[in-house]
Amino acid sequence: MSPTRTNAPTAPSGAPDTRESEDGIRYRDLNGNGVMDVYEDPRRSPRERVDDLVERLSLPEKIGLMFQTVIEVGPEGSLLETPGKISKSGTSDVVVGKHLTHFNLHGLTSAREAARWNNALQRLAASTPHGIPVTISTDPRHAFTENSGASFAAGPFSQWPDGLGLAAIDDPDTMRRFARIAREEYRAVGIRCALHPQVDLATEPRWCRQLQTLGSSPEKVAAHTAAYLEGFQGEELGERSVSCVTKHFPGGGPQKDGEDAHFPYGREQVYPTDAFERHLAPFQTAIAHGTAGIMPYYGMPIGLTLDGQPVEEVGFGYNRQIIHDLLRERLGYEGVVLTDWELVNDNHVGDQVLPARAWGVEHLDARGRMLKILEAGADQFGGEECVELLAELVEEGAVSEARIDESIRRILLVKFQLGLFDNPFVDEENAESVVGSEPHRAEGRRAQSRSVVVLENRRGKNSDSLPLADTPRLWVRGIDATVAAQYGSIVESPDDADVALVRIAAPFEPRDDLFLESYFHQGSLEFRPGLVYELESLARRVPVIIDVALDRAAVLTPIARTASALTVSFGVSDEALLDTWFGHVTPAGRLPIAIPRSMEAVRTAPSDSGLSGDAALYPVGYGLSLPDSPLI
Repeated sequence: MSPTRTNAPTAPSGAPDTRESEDGIRYRDLNGNGVMDVYEDPRRSPRERVDDLVERLSLPEKIGLMFQTVIEVGPEGSLLETPGKISKSGTSDVVVGKHLTHFNLHGLTSAREAARWNNALQRLAASTPHGIPVTISTDPRHAFTENSGASFAAGPFSQWPDGLGLAAIDDPDTMRRFARIAREEYRAVGIRCALHPQVDLATEPRWCRQLQTLGSSPEKVAAHTAAYLEGFQGEELGERSVSCVTKHFPGGGPQKDGEDAHFPYGREQVYPTDAFERHLAPFQTAIAHGTAGIMPYYGMPIGLTLDGQPVEEVGFGYNRQIIHDLLRERLGYEGVVLTDWELVNDNHVGDQVLPARAWGVEHLDARGRMLKILEAGADQFGGEECVELLAELVEEGAVSEARIDESIRRILLVKFQLGLFDNPFVDEENAESVVGSEPHRAEGRRAQSRSVVVLENRRGKNSDSLPLADTPRLWVRGIDATVAAQYGSIVESPDDADVALVRIAAPFEPRDDLFLESYFHQGSLEFRPGLVYELESLARRVPVIIDVALDRAAVLTPIARTASALTVSFGVSDEALLDTWFGHVTPAGRLPIAIPRSMEAVRTAPSDSGLSGDAALYPVGYGLSLPDSPLI
C-alpha cells in the first residue's frame, strides 16, 4: 500500500512547541529553531519528512529508534522515574538519556490516567533535540486473560472474547467491528501500535499460546486477519489508524510437544508433515493488507528446508533465511520487523530469571547476538534498551550507519503515517467517555455470548437441556452465585436443584521455575481423575450443564459423557454464558480448533498439521445450533 499524505491536526494551541509559519500553516516546532522544517511540515508526504529527518539526527538518536522496551504508568498518570515491577529504567532515563521512542505499555487502571500519562510522556519526548514523538504499543487488552508475557485483562476497556472466541463466531464483520472499537479505545488513550493480531495456526493442541490466535484453519485465519487489519489500520495507514504488528512469523504453532519457545525446553519447532507453507498463509494476507509490522517468534526450526536448502537451526529472530530471504525477498514485505522480547540479554526479575531467547546461538555473547539479529534483517529490538551496545558496534565498524538508516526509515515512516509528529496528544475527557463506554461493553458482551460453542445438548424429560427454562432451582459451581441468582433460585444442595451449572477451566501442569512460566499453561490436556469422578457423581444426582473455559484444547471425552449439555468458551463472563444457556442470546460458536479424543491422540498428532480423523473428538467447525433467541 502507498503511504497516505499526512494532514493531521496540529497540536493543541496551548502546546509549547506550536507555531504558525509565515504562510499561515500551524505546525509543531519540534527542534525549536523557529522555522518550519520539512519534517515538521504537515503538508509534506511521510516519505519526504522521513528523508529530511534522517539527515538531521545524531547517531544516538538513530540508535534509540531501534529499541522498544516495557514502560509503566506512575501514580495518577504521572511518569514513573524509577524502575518498576517490569520496566528496567526510569522514564526520563530512556526517553531523554537513551532516546527511545517506542514503548510497550503494561498495566492501566483508568482511561483518564492513561490519557494524562500519554500527554506527559509526549511532552517529555518533545523536549528532546528533534522532538520525536513516542509510539505506545500494547499486547491485547480487550479480553479476559491476564498474562504479562502475552495479554492483559480488559480493565477499563470494553471486554470481548479472546482471539479464539472471536474466531469461533466465524464472522469477519464481527471481527472487523471488534477491531474498530478496539482501535477507537486505543486511540483515545494514546496507544497507536497493537502488538497483534496473533495469526499463528494453532495446530499443536498443547501449545499454550492458542487463546489469542484465530484458530487452526489457514483459510479462516487468513480471512479473519484481513478483517482485523482493516478494523485497526483502515484501508491504509493514516492518522486515524492503530498500526498492527502481526505475529509470530513464520507461525509459532508447530512447537515440539506443545512446549513454548519462551523457555529453553520449548525452543524447537518441527514440521513432520512438511506443512510449513500452510503456516505462511495468514502472513501473506497480512502483508497484502499493509500490516505495519511483523514479529518473528522465538522458536528455532528443526529439519526445515526452503528452496532446497536446509534452514539454519537458530531462532527465527536471528534467521536471515527466514527474515531476509523469505519475508523480505520472496514475500515482498517492506515494513518494520520487530523482534520478540529479549533476544539479547537475560531478564532478571526478583529472584527469578528468564534467559535470553537465544535459541541456537546460546554460545554467542550479547554483542554477537545483536550482530546476528541485524544481519538477519530485523529493524527493532523488542524488550531491550542496551543502546550503548549498538553504539559500540557502529563505532567499531561492525555495523554501518547506513544499516541503521535502513531500519529507522521504516520505523519513522510509520510514525509520520500515524500523524504522531503533528499531534500525539489526547483528551482526558474524551478518553473517559470512549473507553469502555456502555455501547462498547454491550457489543462486547453480546459477542461473548455468541462465541459460546455448544458441543452436547442431550434431551431431558420433555426437551433438550438447552436453552434452560426460566427461574429453575440452581446449584452452581465455578459460577458467581450472585450472577446466577438473576436467572433462577440458588439452592445449597444438588439434591434440591432442577439443574447444576458448572464452569471449569482447561487442565494444565503448574510450573514456576523461570520468570513468566507460571502464566503459561502447558503440559497434559487431561483432567485430573478426582474432578472427573466428582462430576460423574454429581450427574447421578441432578442434570449437569458444564462449560469448559478453553485457553487451549482439552481432552473432553470424560466430561462429554457426563454432561446433560456441554459448552466451551474462549473468554466469556458468567453473565454472557448464562445469557446463552437461558436462551437470551443465540450462540453462534463453531470450534476454531479441534478437540482431542485422548492424550494418545495428541502425542501422535503432527505438530504442524494437527488432529484429524478419529483423533478429534470434535473437529474444527463443529458446534450445535440452538433455537433463535431475541436480541438483547
